[in-house]
Amino acid sequence: MKPDIDILIVAEGTYPYVSGGVSTWIHRLITSMKEFTFGVVFIGGRREDYGEKKYSLPENLVHLEEHFMFESPGGFVPKVRRVEEHNIEYIKQLHMWFKKRRTDGVPEKLKTIRFYTEEVTEEDFLYSKDIWRFIKEQYINYDMESPFVDYFWTIRNMHMPVWKLAEIARDLPSFSLVHSPSTGYAGFLASLLRYDRDVPFVLTEHGIYTRERKIDIMNADWLEDRRFFFQKEHGDVEHLRQIWIGFFESIGRFIYSSADPIISLFDGAREVQIKYGASPEKTRIIPNGIELDRFTGLRRGPDKEVPRVVALVGRVVPIKDVKTFINAIKILTDELPDVQGWIVGPTDEDPDYYEECAKLVDILDLEGKVIFWGLQDIENILPRVGLVSITSISEGMPLVVLEAFGAGVPVVATDVGSCRQLIYGGLDEEDVRIGRAGEITPIANPHELASAYKRLLVDREYWNLCQQSAIKRVETYYRLETMIDAYRQIYAERIDGRHRV
Repeated sequence: MKPDIDILIVAEGTYPYVSGGVSTWIHRLITSMKEFTFGVVFIGGRREDYGEKKYSLPENLVHLEEHFMFESPGGFVPKVRRVEEHNIEYIKQLHMWFKKRRTDGVPEKLKTIRFYTEEVTEEDFLYSKDIWRFIKEQYINYDMESPFVDYFWTIRNMHMPVWKLAEIARDLPSFSLVHSPSTGYAGFLASLLRYDRDVPFVLTEHGIYTRERKIDIMNADWLEDRRFFFQKEHGDVEHLRQIWIGFFESIGRFIYSSADPIISLFDGAREVQIKYGASPEKTRIIPNGIELDRFTGLRRGPDKEVPRVVALVGRVVPIKDVKTFINAIKILTDELPDVQGWIVGPTDEDPDYYEECAKLVDILDLEGKVIFWGLQDIENILPRVGLVSITSISEGMPLVVLEAFGAGVPVVATDVGSCRQLIYGGLDEEDVRIGRAGEITPIANPHELASAYKRLLVDREYWNLCQQSAIKRVETYYRLETMIDAYRQIYAERIDGRHRV
């Protein structure tokens, strides 16, 4: 009997409620392969963090469900529970596997959905005296430096999603293949499904999730370092941060062991995956691609003036380092007063950071020079700018770079992810011979950014050369149809002849 869904995509914090990036990639996969039916499981933090759907849902998206990991169920009255001693031992194994960043596999029982939904339920974990005693023992043995209340909520918040994901997995309709665009919670859910339902699991990492979470954790202001001065050592990471980092590293390894293939977008990302525990023989590279027809008509001719506008296209969140962009525009406008910096992307994902950026614009007296446009259609932006810029501290393979290239707009980017390969070439010798399609600068260096912006905006001959390289590179290596054909083959090979699961 044919399953309800051919391909189930697990989307963590992306499609269809967040626009751009991974969400656009998911939408293109679904709309480009109408021969398959798709389902999407959206996993978010809290319902209030997301607005309306940002995409019109395709006809072959036949199932969509959404789950919010950090919402408390209303009307629930907790009561004291007891957990069988042998199951307490499994919980201890799970916790220590997370905490110690172990390289061995997860115990087989902990791969089953039934363990979390029947043998030790979420309520058992949250409200049993046995688990309370276990957390107290761990605190006494490992983390007397932090207040107990901080340690207690860290352990609860770390483990609770595991039970929520198991409940989601239990109630899903039938499908033939599960595809996750990241490790993390989405990848963990896909791994549970792979083992529990014996289905193929395809993993695509657009950025290295584990590394990005480490950056978030190191900069998180909700994890305060409460140690006394004499307890600290240079370069040390306090224990609660270490626990969270260990958690994401451990589930990353578990997900890598479950998935086949493990896909990255460029060779540098594949190397990092292997470093974090992926088996080299399971890894492969499928670069992003764009619909070139959407962008060819936007290209500026050699006799047309290049606008002195630099556009940062991306979400206004810390990992995009928008503040460095604003500082670079300040430096640039001191030399080229007619330059504008456009920030094109949603401002509601991290309102506090957006407010900090807006205040920085005021402090630097850049009103009218730096403009927040919010979310815009990229095809309306590219014909009006002279450069596109990425100032991120971490990236995978940004679609906006390829879109800028398709429209013949050079790009200035920080040396993150695949940006160097995209801008300078590197897939093969021919790619290098194509030449530069812009400039690469160090992370968090507004002076280098401003210098690169100035060179391209002032030197029209160099801008033209970069434009030609951008167009040739995207037309040669980064077509959407090439990417779609690669995934079509992966799907077909794995779901042909499969039965209902």
